[in-house]
Formats: sequence, C-alpha cells, structure tokens
Amino acid sequence: MRDPTRVHERGEKEIQELWNTFKESADAKAREGLILHYSPLVKFVAGRIRSGLPKSVDPSDLISYGTFGLIDAIDKFDLERGFKFETYAVNRIKGAILDELRALDWVPRSVRAKAREIQRSLAELEHSLQRSVSDEELADHMDMPVETLQNQLGEMSNLGFVALDELLNPGERDSASVGDLLADQRALDPGGSFENAETRFVLADSIGRLSDRERLVVTLYYYEGLTLAEIGQVLSVTESRVCQIHTKAVMSLRNRMIEPPY
Repeated sequence: MRDPTRVHERGEKEIQELWNTFKESADAKAREGLILHYSPLVKFVAGRIRSGLPKSVDPSDLISYGTFGLIDAIDKFDLERGFKFETYAVNRIKGAILDELRALDWVPRSVRAKAREIQRSLAELEHSLQRSVSDEELADHMDMPVETLQNQLGEMSNLGFVALDELLNPGERDSASVGDLLADQRALDPGGSFENAETRFVLADSIGRLSDRERLVVTLYYYEGLTLAEIGQVLSVTESRVCQIHTKAVMSLRNRMIEPPY
C-alpha cells in the first residue's frame, strides 16, 4: 500500500478511503494525508482575509491559525451528514483565523470608536435622505474633510471580524453570543426556511440600493471571489480605495439589515 500522505497523487475514491480509515481507526497517517490534501483551502482563506489586513500582519501567522481550524474540521467532520467537506472546512478555517485576530486585539479602541460614529452618522443620513449617500455627503454631515473620512474608512476595514463566542451584551449575565443566533441548518422548519428566504430578499434589496460603485465592489468580492487588489484593477483605483468603498458598503448593509430601509 502506498503512503497515504501522498494524497496529491490520489483521486476522489482514494481520498474517501482516507476518510474511512481515519474515522474508523483514527489512523495518524490517514489524518496527515487529509491535512495535506486540504491544505490549499487554508492558503485560499488566509489569502482572502490577508487582503484586507494591515501589512504588519504576517501571512504565515494566518496560515498557522487556519491550519488549526482545518485540523479541527477534519477531526469533527461527520461523513454521515452528507455535507461537502470543503464548505464545512472553509467556515472552520475562517473562524479560527478571525478568532485569533480578535484575541490579538490589534485594532485600537480609537478606531472602533470612529467606526461606531461613522456607522451611526451613516444610518442617520440615509434615513433622512431615504437613499444611499456619497462620501462627500457623509463627510459634510460629520463636519470633516472627505479625505479624513476615507482614511478612517480604510483604517476600520477589518472591524467586521467577530468571534462566534463574543457576547452581544457583555454587561448582562445571561447575554447570548453571536454563535447562539446562528440557525441549525440541520433543523430548519418551514418557518425557518421562510425567514431565511426573507433575509435573502432583504439583503438583495439592500445591495440593490447601494451606489453603483459600492454594489460592484460587493458583487465582485462576495459573489465573484475577486481580491481587493483585483477589484482595484477592474475599477482603476488603488486597493486602499477599494477597502474604503467596501467598508462603507458593509456599514450601509448592516444598518439596513437591522432596520430595513426606505
């Protein structure tokens, strides 16, 4: 029998054999083979996350964090569920990386405070005007230069990261966590399916109300899988400018998902 860690030479049937061997006997070599086979997923997820992080963050650290997520996914994956492992693993890998970034607490409090102020001002202005607003309008509303606003948006481009165990109301003893609010996909009742469809509708409608450039950035990033640098090439702007546009778009979507707009 060939070394099971040489999975790059194996087809789908042989990978399934590795899964069966590992789940039946916890064979260490089969486990190693699975880790090596699926390791490109870690690089893919780390690369996507890295594109929006400060240059001071070492890519190798992200890969290290993500590898722990991959190992956890392999250990916990249930072959009987019928799920595609890659989909399950990507979520685990992403969660592991983001949890580590949150634990590092590398975002200054001042940046978080600015983010709350901009999001609040953006919600007020969009509610007042009943439409998407430009950077110039938002900057004028906040009584600051447009360049200052855009620089602040760039600084806070990574504040969307959240750990699943983060409490929604830290001051309350029985506060729920973000993870508590995630639906169990194995037990969606008709009501849950309706809520899911309604959420998709509200999200699609909210995306449609973004400005043309914001909508294009969201579409290319989340639906087409382009990196921020690649989107910059499409729009003929810098990567940092794409970060600013993306951050403002996400803030608008968040406001509208909380309170469906106009």
